[in-house]
Amino acid sequence: MFNSSQFTPKYFLLTGLPGLEALYPWFILPFCSTYLIAIMGNSLILAVIKKNHSLHQPMYLFLAMLAFAELGVSASTLPTVLGIFLFGVTEICFEACLLQMFSIHSFSIMESGVLLAMSVDRFVAIYNPLRYAAILTLPCIAGTGAALGLKSVMLMFPLPFLLKHLPFCGHNTLSHSYCLHSDLIQLPCGDPHLNSILGLCILTSTFGLDSLLIIISYMLILQAVLSITSGEGQHKALNTCVSHICAVLVYYVPMISVALVHRFTKHTAPAVRLLLANVYLLVPPVLNPIIYSVKAKQIRQGLVQLLLQRKY
Repeated sequence: MFNSSQFTPKYFLLTGLPGLEALYPWFILPFCSTYLIAIMGNSLILAVIKKNHSLHQPMYLFLAMLAFAELGVSASTLPTVLGIFLFGVTEICFEACLLQMFSIHSFSIMESGVLLAMSVDRFVAIYNPLRYAAILTLPCIAGTGAALGLKSVMLMFPLPFLLKHLPFCGHNTLSHSYCLHSDLIQLPCGDPHLNSILGLCILTSTFGLDSLLIIISYMLILQAVLSITSGEGQHKALNTCVSHICAVLVYYVPMISVALVHRFTKHTAPAVRLLLANVYLLVPPVLNPIIYSVKAKQIRQGLVQLLLQRKY
């Protein structure tokens, strides 16, 4: 199982839901349905925005980026999560684990960055609607998307290589159904401080900074809304932010809940913590397409047209 010269495990052992193995058949339908909804929902959002030129506007182009990032997160976790609950496969080879870790974190960082870009988009639309199209041009949006993608890849790029050069000395059991950096750095018997510091810097400079800037954006949005004299105008302006506010809550509330459960409820059953961790990665890709389909009339109409065309 181990390379004796480098103390590198050939594979890692993933953890499903300890103590609930007999109930795995009951989890198959919920997990399969969840992944199906997430993948189909985000794929349909991308297809609708691509097909309808009227949706080639900043708000919907950023939504397409969000759908792409959420597809990436779902596709990254799907093989191991379904492998455990469908086939009882708990092994993942070392290189595949590092690749999964890289993919999950890269797409999550991109998702957080897109949510920040969407909050800036809403601020510009409300604060200076007359210059909205002139400020957020297609090249600007394309550049933002490319920058977010490059940033997420570059931030995560060193971590797999640093992990690969650490000795594991026989430790190869992970505590989740997929590979996470915070989980992997607990296993090496070498000094993981560089990985820990780099991981903390990435966490702070992405999720921490993004959430802070989103809050600041909404403080500025609220200030801009209050400057609108008409009550109807204020309501209309705030209504354009509802979908994005829901997307932010759907993304950050499960993340914070998982962190609080791990930090303050040490005696909670491991299966509960692991189930919450799976929910944290699965909820945003499932709910965001539903939220935008319900709240955005243009998306809803585009979905209907797309489905009718495929039917006939």
